[in-house]
Amino acid sequence: MNWMEWYNTLSKPVWTPAPATIGLIWQILYPIILISFGYVFLQTARRKFPAATALPFVINLVANLSFTPLFFGLRNVPLATLDILVVWSTILWCMWTIWPRARWVTVAQIPYLTWVSIATTLQISIFWMNRGA
Repeated sequence: MNWMEWYNTLSKPVWTPAPATIGLIWQILYPIILISFGYVFLQTARRKFPAATALPFVINLVANLSFTPLFFGLRNVPLATLDILVVWSTILWCMWTIWPRARWVTVAQIPYLTWVSIATTLQISIFWMNRGA
């Protein structure tokens, strides 16, 4: 079965957003992530920020990009749940790390953190509701 058929077989909370809504939210967030993360990577490459400043951004980016293959590709709900917890925690780490150097980058992460907080709650709910399946 394809990924959408598989996703539709999962038990989900009643408040689960429609897939189109989730896609729209990411279409809004990815440009924010691109600009703010790109700024951090550029300033780090120019040696204006210490290399350690970019570390949580790199980990976040890898974890963010890993979620879809883990969840929809491997259909590994527990591993995808662990992955989204990494995404969520590294957003906080990013915000804390960059605040002294570029506060606008921290502020730009607020919508990302808000959505990933909702998505993390959703993912944990899906994991819990399907743990015996």
